[in-house]
Amino acid sequence: MALVVKDLYKKYGEKIVVDNISFEMPKPGVYALLGTNGAGKTTSIRMILGMLDKDGGEVTWDGKPLNFDTCNIGYLAEERGLYPKYTLIDQLRYFGELRGVDRKTVDERIKYWAERLKVEEYIYPEKAAELLEKQEKEGRVRYDENGNVIEEKTEAKKTRRRKPKLQSPDQLSKGNQQKIQFLIAMISEPELLVLDEPFSGLDPVNTDILKEVVREQIAAGKYIIMSSHQMEVVEEFCTDITILHRSKAVVSGNLNEIKKARGRVNLNLKVEQDITSYIEAAGVELISEKEFEYTLKVTGDEQANKLLSSLIAAGIPIVKFDLSEMSLHEIFVNAVGENAE
Repeated sequence: MALVVKDLYKKYGEKIVVDNISFEMPKPGVYALLGTNGAGKTTSIRMILGMLDKDGGEVTWDGKPLNFDTCNIGYLAEERGLYPKYTLIDQLRYFGELRGVDRKTVDERIKYWAERLKVEEYIYPEKAAELLEKQEKEGRVRYDENGNVIEEKTEAKKTRRRKPKLQSPDQLSKGNQQKIQFLIAMISEPELLVLDEPFSGLDPVNTDILKEVVREQIAAGKYIIMSSHQMEVVEEFCTDITILHRSKAVVSGNLNEIKKARGRVNLNLKVEQDITSYIEAAGVELISEKEFEYTLKVTGDEQANKLLSSLIAAGIPIVKFDLSEMSLHEIFVNAVGENAE
């Protein structure tokens, strides 16, 4: 299997919003599609999935035009897409059956992913009741005369317990809506998973849950396209990237090769005395300093080694000397800055 995107092109009137974008995934892994706001990421994703007409280019999966008939696709959109007037279980079943999954299998997968993503209480009434009963026994909640839950523990007179009501989809937090939509994307067990801002709205605990799921999908040999503004998260997973700026690809290729080509330029140095004069003499750029720990920018190995040699010759004890490549965040900022007007 291989995903090939070739010369993708889109314009609205005289404005070009995606200008001949090309990339390919010859094997499973994570491809990061990054860019500034309005650079064309989401438009590109929608054209790749056939949700938006292309003005040029082609997208193929295993040599055939990519669509939901030729490939089992899971899509997590950046926008929220839950229906407020329908229960979550009905919506999940609908989306599963829409993808051709039978009811028995759909229910099994909903149960699995609800447990995995910790959203059971929002999908199953009995789970919500169990949770509230447990909290009540622990003295963490009680109910008012309308059956609403009072979160704080008080000494007020206990009131009659009412059957808890499930939250409607539009009452869920942003993070829980995100997890429900991720469940929908996974319900067909997709070969190709497209995640547009997957970690948006998630707290650290739920971010870790979703990260672990992504790692499992990678290990299972899935093809994943990921778009996100959280560079440090993307860098954990992606092997190849395309950075878009004003509709054009300004950086594209294997992330390790891109980093290697830019050299090792970040130097973290910790010593036991002030070495500002040595840094200046070596012509090294000082980024920050805190209690004899320095963050520096060098031009490469040669300049870093020059500074190291001068410190050793002066007999200055070195606690840490860490020379590293640019981060994805730095690559992104540099690429966009170099191509900005």
